[in-house]
Amino acid sequence: MRLDGKVAIITGGASGIGRATVHKFVREGAKVLVADIDRARAEEVVAEVEEAGFPGSAAATAVDVSVFAQVEQMVAEAVRVFGAVHVIFNNAGIAGGVPLLEHDPEADYERIVRVDQNGVYYGIVAAGRQMAKQGSGGVIISTSSVYGEQAAELSFTYSAAKAAVISFTRSAAYELAEHGIRAVAITPGRVATPIINQFSDELRATFAAEQLRGRLTNPDEIADVVAFLASDESRVINGTVVSVDDGYSVFKQRLQLPVF
Repeated sequence: MRLDGKVAIITGGASGIGRATVHKFVREGAKVLVADIDRARAEEVVAEVEEAGFPGSAAATAVDVSVFAQVEQMVAEAVRVFGAVHVIFNNAGIAGGVPLLEHDPEADYERIVRVDQNGVYYGIVAAGRQMAKQGSGGVIISTSSVYGEQAAELSFTYSAAKAAVISFTRSAAYELAEHGIRAVAITPGRVATPIINQFSDELRATFAAEQLRGRLTNPDEIADVVAFLASDESRVINGTVVSVDDGYSVFKQRLQLPVF
């Protein structure tokens, strides 16, 4: 088990990529604090872990990642329950957007920045301090997006926040290397999370066509990569953006080409 003896915090752990990663980490031997703004749903994930045959491997906590004091308390809770923090997966995020000229700055800028940008920064700082204090190194993994590297529809603020996550990751890797702490970002493409699954079949088919396999990525497939990045097997991956987008970023769209 690649994560045996590791303690991990997973934000946004009650659904989607976060939930899948909780289950993957536990199967790989980690103890996991499932952190989510919805404590009841986080507790449901803990119950799933126990029913799967891993009692005592997960605990739940409520956190609003846009509030630094709550993120600090989340880290303290992981230490209280499991004794340390070796990995944090800054995964909590929100989506949404309207055309730029129709923005309400509070709803369409400040709200998204607080969660998707500030929440990652707070996780890096709070977990990084704990890892440095422990003196045993650690791994900080943060969810960016393909949108963090390009312009896209209705995503002015979301793209900016996800680009900040990439910059945070590079700078954190540089500053925290002396403490044996690695920092890595992932950039998912179209993943079958509750955010995307709420859309129409037609729109989801369009999303699927934007990836090379022609289908939406399963959250479990992202979790597999995150588990690798959290493990010692990826010890030379640091300050890096790892694309988990099934080719989304390498082509525009498939065309019906004429015969020459």
